[in-house]
Amino acid sequence: MKQKFDTIISTCIPLPLENVDTDQIIPARFLKATDKQGFGDNLFRDWRYNKDGSLKEDFVLNDPSYSGCILVAGKNFGSGSSREHAAWAIAGYGFRVVISSFFADIHKNNELNNFVLPVVVSEDFLQELFESISSDHQTQVKVDLPNQTVTNLSTGRSEHFEINGYKKHCLMNGLDDIDFLINSKEKIEAWEQQNKS
Repeated sequence: MKQKFDTIISTCIPLPLENVDTDQIIPARFLKATDKQGFGDNLFRDWRYNKDGSLKEDFVLNDPSYSGCILVAGKNFGSGSSREHAAWAIAGYGFRVVISSFFADIHKNNELNNFVLPVVVSEDFLQELFESISSDHQTQVKVDLPNQTVTNLSTGRSEHFEINGYKKHCLMNGLDDIDFLINSKEKIEAWEQQNKS
């Protein structure tokens, strides 16, 4: 899942539902696993599949006219419990970006830790995105991490988004927290030498 992140241009999958919680993203019965592999298969499990395991044709992830590595979600995405498995499922499915007008803080950080970029936009911009995607399923969005902008390419409208500087550095360089520390080993050792008591 470690991938360097720069600029992504992609079609989108819309999920215009508010207050999507982590139990809806990945139901609790799948939390026994401790390996990140395979969680994408169960992303939105109860919405994607019938009890007999067949696909629910009316759910957006099962609609072949939608595709892409950007999920556009309603307000308050990732609320509920703090399970990191929800971010594993989003990354495992293949999403690189989730766009919403508000994220639960813990889930937002879990996404960043799993190389998924959560992009917070205004409610007005989010609504415009939903409308563009609904009218043309091939609508593309450009997410430019270096410049921290997101652009609806069907209208040309763009917004700036915020991101923690450390997390931006890690995403752009494909580093998790441990990688960052290992890459900083010489600087840490030099600081320790200078600050011996």
